[in-house]
Amino acid sequence: MKKRLLWIVCIALIGVLMITGCTPKPAPAAPAEEAKKDEKMKVAFIYVGPVGDAGWSFSHDKGREYLVSQMPDVETTFVESVPEGADAERVLTELAEKGNKVIFATSFGYMDYVENVAKKYPDVTFLHCSGYKTAENVGTYFGRMYQPRYLSGLVAGKKTQSNVIGYVAAFPIPEVIRGINAFALGVKEANPDAVVKVVWTNTWYDPAKEKEAAKSLLDAGADVIAQHQDTPGPQQAAEEKGAFSIGYNTDMSQFAPKAYLTSPVWNWGPYYVETVKAVQEGTWKSEKYWGSMKDGVTQLAPMTDLVDAEAKALVEAKQKEILDGTWDVFTGEIKDQTGAVRVNAGQRMTDEEMLSFDWFVEGVEGTIPK
Repeated sequence: MKKRLLWIVCIALIGVLMITGCTPKPAPAAPAEEAKKDEKMKVAFIYVGPVGDAGWSFSHDKGREYLVSQMPDVETTFVESVPEGADAERVLTELAEKGNKVIFATSFGYMDYVENVAKKYPDVTFLHCSGYKTAENVGTYFGRMYQPRYLSGLVAGKKTQSNVIGYVAAFPIPEVIRGINAFALGVKEANPDAVVKVVWTNTWYDPAKEKEAAKSLLDAGADVIAQHQDTPGPQQAAEEKGAFSIGYNTDMSQFAPKAYLTSPVWNWGPYYVETVKAVQEGTWKSEKYWGSMKDGVTQLAPMTDLVDAEAKALVEAKQKEILDGTWDVFTGEIKDQTGAVRVNAGQRMTDEEMLSFDWFVEGVEGTIPK
């Protein structure tokens, strides 16, 4: 009886072992699936100038570096010195083909090429800086640089002794015209007798040409030089002449320490982080983003000791009004060069009006090429 019982137990154990041994074990994750799980999201940038320009492209690349520091699950790449022509379309296409899920095109002249490429890659999100064309997978972004431009105009208006301020302008597009006008309104607020003389270079990055343009303005009596290009050339010309300068894009004080007063500057990093996160989370929607000083995307760089206390106090007071929303730069009454009223007292220009500027305000000396 005992032997029979032992025999039954043995058979039962064998059955259990057979069942458990035959039960399929969970298959290990395929190498491709593991790789996909660990794969970083690819984000690309294209720049119109070299990242070492100390200006526009440099500021965007600092924003890219900030993105990397804040989002370790993102892998970025950039292509610098891409002309605003057909080559931009080739570069955008290559970046999309390489698996980049977000592509930032950081110059106005890329707009049509972004539009063309975006149609072919509906699963890629394209962001175009300073343009106005959008699509389901294309958004635009920019900042209200006119706000710190105005503040820098206050500084220049207080600093000038000759009452002539030079402005080295890039291209005659609304963005640049808007900046000149904001600057000139600041100058006029601080010094009603001062004028702003404009010289066009039709460049974004040409150190020699931009420096020569500044020299021509200095020869015409300017003792403060402002600019819209990406190099410190105009500021260096001012320093060599014993004049003063207002920079652009970044704090360029190291290039002309004896001339530099301040700069309207960009801070792209937080916007890049917010945008990439939205794409990752599936919440991104096409929009025309135009950030303000309150958002932090545009700022006035610290004023140097060459700016006196009276000017600093004026800047701080106006900056407070901008930040708390009680006032903005293009609030009337505003006249054009002919003396005609373009914005009535108490009225503010709409975004659409500011984005299509094609006229100069009173106090600007120069013409807008057609």
